[in-house]
Amino acid sequence: MTLIERQEEMSCLESLVANAILGHGRVALVGGPAGTGKSALLRTLSEQAIELGALAVTATGSRMEQDLQLGLLRQLIQDAPLVEEERERSEKLLAEGVRTATAAHADAERLLDPQVVHALVTVLLDLSERCPLVVVVDDVHHADRTSLLCLAYLARRVRNARIVAVFALNDRQGTDGPLETDLLRLPHCLRLQLAPLSRRGVAALVAGQVGLSATERFADEWHTISGGNPLLAGELAADYRQHLRAVEAPPRELVVGDRFVRAVETCLRRSHPRTVRVAQGLAILGEADGLAEMLELPTVDVSRELLTIGATGLLRGGGYRHEAVRSAVLAGMDLSERKELYRRAAELAYTRGVRPGVVADRLLQAARVEAPWVVPTLEEAALAALRKGEVESAVAYLKLAWRECTDELQRSKLMTMLVRAEWRINPAAPAGHLDQLTEALQKGSLHGSDAVVLARALLWHGRFEDARDVLEQLNQEASASDHATLAELVVAQLWLRVTCPPLAAYVANPPREHILAGMVSVAVNRRLESTLALAEVLTHGPREHNLDAVERILEGERLDEMSLDVVENSLLALTYAGRCERAAPLCDLFGDEAAARQAPSRRARLAAIRAEIAIRQGDMPAAERHARIALDTIPMSSWGVAIGGPLASLVIALTAMGRHEAVRDPLDRPVAEAMFQTRYGLHYLYARGRYNLAGESFVPALHDFLRCGELVTAWGLNNPALIPWQADAAEACLRMGQTEEARELIKAHLDGCGPGAYRGRGIGMRLKAAVSEPARRPALLRQAVEYLQLAGDRYELARALFDLVEAYEALGEYRRARTVAGRAQAAALECGAEPMISALSRAADPDGASSPLPGDLIGVLSVGERRVAALAAAGYSNREIAAKLYITISTVEQHLTRTYRKLNIRRRADLPLVVEFDDQAQP
Repeated sequence: MTLIERQEEMSCLESLVANAILGHGRVALVGGPAGTGKSALLRTLSEQAIELGALAVTATGSRMEQDLQLGLLRQLIQDAPLVEEERERSEKLLAEGVRTATAAHADAERLLDPQVVHALVTVLLDLSERCPLVVVVDDVHHADRTSLLCLAYLARRVRNARIVAVFALNDRQGTDGPLETDLLRLPHCLRLQLAPLSRRGVAALVAGQVGLSATERFADEWHTISGGNPLLAGELAADYRQHLRAVEAPPRELVVGDRFVRAVETCLRRSHPRTVRVAQGLAILGEADGLAEMLELPTVDVSRELLTIGATGLLRGGGYRHEAVRSAVLAGMDLSERKELYRRAAELAYTRGVRPGVVADRLLQAARVEAPWVVPTLEEAALAALRKGEVESAVAYLKLAWRECTDELQRSKLMTMLVRAEWRINPAAPAGHLDQLTEALQKGSLHGSDAVVLARALLWHGRFEDARDVLEQLNQEASASDHATLAELVVAQLWLRVTCPPLAAYVANPPREHILAGMVSVAVNRRLESTLALAEVLTHGPREHNLDAVERILEGERLDEMSLDVVENSLLALTYAGRCERAAPLCDLFGDEAAARQAPSRRARLAAIRAEIAIRQGDMPAAERHARIALDTIPMSSWGVAIGGPLASLVIALTAMGRHEAVRDPLDRPVAEAMFQTRYGLHYLYARGRYNLAGESFVPALHDFLRCGELVTAWGLNNPALIPWQADAAEACLRMGQTEEARELIKAHLDGCGPGAYRGRGIGMRLKAAVSEPARRPALLRQAVEYLQLAGDRYELARALFDLVEAYEALGEYRRARTVAGRAQAAALECGAEPMISALSRAADPDGASSPLPGDLIGVLSVGERRVAALAAAGYSNREIAAKLYITISTVEQHLTRTYRKLNIRRRADLPLVVEFDDQAQP
């Protein structure tokens, strides 16, 4: 089948055949880049020769047979319908020709005896007298030199014979013989140049293969990627069909598969070696600028070959049309040759001042480059890649730099950078480098902040003794350290104090004033401020100026502009200080950035923090979701001792939601004993205690809570903001009937709560009510509700409201019990606490409870109305509200009346829980 845009060329060839039948022989040279349809055109002509009244005699040149003397001419003679005598004579002539050609020297004019050439060509001329001939030779540029001599001789003698000789050759192939130059001077020679197909031509080519629907959908893309090359366009359509057969559904996007890649390789195989060389250089360099210098070729030759490659349809705008084209070109190269070209490309990029990342990418693929600029360039490229979040590239640069570096101090620095970079992807990845860094420390090649990185990595993987040795050596060097190193030691000491207290004693405590007065970088200062804020929150309680500082650090910054330690410490400081409403959106922002930048380690660690935040907000479904993200994003083995964090959040969330069977899996996972010497172990023990308590295994639960107490007391972290172990231990004692022990634990818990510790006070007041006289319980529980509303912990709020329902029922105040039960059920539904939901469904008045109203409706209330409504929603009577707010009962009634009207409700039971306290209403 002739392509729609090859009809003109086909008609021209048919006309030449018609003239030849009348005795007017012609020669046609069909030119064009590889893959543009020359072979298809000649094949169609051969197939139609009989219909035109002629006989086709065909042959095809091959690069592999260029040294086979008279090989191509032998194909023509063997394809000709000769009688037996003619064939025997031809074989003798071919044998004589091969013998004389083999014995001849390099002189092209003496390759064959002229008499032999004449006799061989006469075989075809004599045959044409019996039947007009169409002599078709494809890829004539690959013909052997002896055959070219014969073809040239034939071409000069067909003018008065019934022969059309059609030769196809690729553009700019520069054949060694005189064929092309000689033939174009002949008056009976015609040149046909095949141009790339238009969009219409490509659509017509593929329509029969893929159907009209796919053609209309992808015609533009097929034409753009193929450049109008029929071979490439056809193979793109074949890839489409192959995909369609595999998935039995039309692809949504263009398919560029193996067939297309092989077609590119075919185009290159059919091209001149110099064309292939330039194509390979362009694939490596990515641009034409500098290509001649890299390939050591004349600029004019490179320019000509680029035109040839462009005419083939592989280029657009000076580069390859598709990455698949470039990949195919590279795949066809010999490995050593490819490495050598990459080496030249790297050196060229460096000498021209190209950015380090480009040079580094080429060095990764190159043969070894022995130059002093290699390691600094790779290091600079790695730092730039880390700033952009391209962690895998940075790791590759650092590995190569470490291998090429010969200076021990520099190698240690590079290895430390590599550990930090690999940590972003998978904390387990750097484990194999820790022994090398430890050895470097012992040799004196590792100092300061790099040694701190080693210590923290060893600690993460539970190698406490090794970490202790590193810290002890750091102490010995502290006196001679600069401000930056001293600041790092302060950061390490503070961080260890709240993360792994047993190791904190091995780090000296340099005077902070001395450090702060020194000149340290912004990055070091951020680490110092964030770690100090976390340490202050857990040891002395929240300090406003510290929390404000970490909020300023986090706001407006990107994750890759500061270390993850800064982000983690800042978020945890806000979380433990009770500022979950500020920590949650910031954590979400950084988590989304980590996911977008494909930084799994960072995403997992941020998800673990987000799960902890959700626990303190009482959002148990969110806590489970974030904990599972943390555990699924990186393997459990990569978590090291920090595994206790996400496991604890998952256990607490599942327990609160009543899914006790699901808790067994996270608790059955083995954890390292070293974890229990860290803050993460505290969270794990506490979570396990909560699970045992919910399962009525009171003795194991109490043991876990008391163990938490022993640890935090020994570590100086006995702060309810971290672990409210005393409150839960008190609940376990209550469940076992040990009221006095519970009362002492509750008092100790409340005494440890600071002024702004609303969550801790709310939890403590709920339990204090449990050990108080029945008549006092409602008032204590209402205070607990107020505190927990201020804290924003929906789960603990639901528990307090649940207890308030029971307190009212015990006193016979069933109307109040039903009112509070509705609100308690709404709170329990929000946090997914199924056990409470089931229990409350029996006590709630289905007509009395309403869903929380949206914030825009709450906003219509005045400050006074909001204060009164908040207390009324918590179960206070009008008289109690009046006494609490120092207003009259009449004023309370007026505020409630206006509130009902504004919120479009009819009674006290419909007041929503989302009514917030302002500062004057706080307890």
